[in-house]
Formats: sequence, C-alpha cells, structure tokens
Amino acid sequence: MNVLVINGPNLNLLGEREPEIYGRATLRDLERAVRERCRQLGWKVRFFQSNHEGAIIDELHAQRRWADAVLLNAAAFTHYSWALHDAILAIAVPTAEVHLSDLDARAEREAFRRVSVLEGICAYRFAGRGIGSYLDALDAFAAAAPR
Repeated sequence: MNVLVINGPNLNLLGEREPEIYGRATLRDLERAVRERCRQLGWKVRFFQSNHEGAIIDELHAQRRWADAVLLNAAAFTHYSWALHDAILAIAVPTAEVHLSDLDARAEREAFRRVSVLEGICAYRFAGRGIGSYLDALDAFAAAAPR
C-alpha cells in the first residue's frame, strides 16, 4: 500500500508551537513514527507539509494515482476549506482525517472547532492522541486492507 501523509498549516512548527496542546514532538518525530509503522506493514509512505491551501490541493492531485490511502491533518483548514473537501472527493482515494489535539475538547473554548467540513467524506477520523492519531489511522487502513 502507498500512503500519502499531508500536514497543513503551522505543523512545521510542531515541538515549539503551543506544546501544551500539541506536545513536544516535532514534525520529524511524527514522520519517523509513521515511517516506522509503514515499514512494519510493508507499505511505502510519502510526506508533504504546507501552510498553503492550494499547495495541499495540488499535492493531493499530483499523488492521486500513487496513493492508496491519505492521512490528512488539514489543521485549521479542517473547519472551513470546502476546496479541500472537494479535492478529497475528486481524487477518490480513501482518506483519514487526523489531528494531534482533541478537537471536541478544544471546541468548548474555540467554537469554530466544532465544525469539520472533512468529517463526512473521510473514511476515518482520529484526534486527540498526538502522533498516536496517525498510527491509529494506519492501523485502521491495515485492518480494512484485503488479506
């Protein structure tokens, strides 16, 4: 299986940005953990991070024939990017929405986080377990993969 992992805005600052919410692990740490799990599963993985919505859409389009699964942490774009919503539908690749933080808990003080425009179109949604959210998504794809 080929897995595309896309991380959205501000995730390049993992480890230093709001560690009380996102933890101390860096984007490199996250990629290392995902790469290791993919290695264990015998899967190939590619990573992409951008702070720009259009660049994320371009990457989804460019990798649509390579990727068998997408792990997408759209970050703030999760809450309002209908363009990303449409891109996921257009590429027709099973996608897991992943988040490091617990959006439901954060929505108590940040109401905009109650909405995910991706939730209804993604095969899975994992949030609130840091890097574990990404590993949970990989495990879900592995469980669903034909044997």
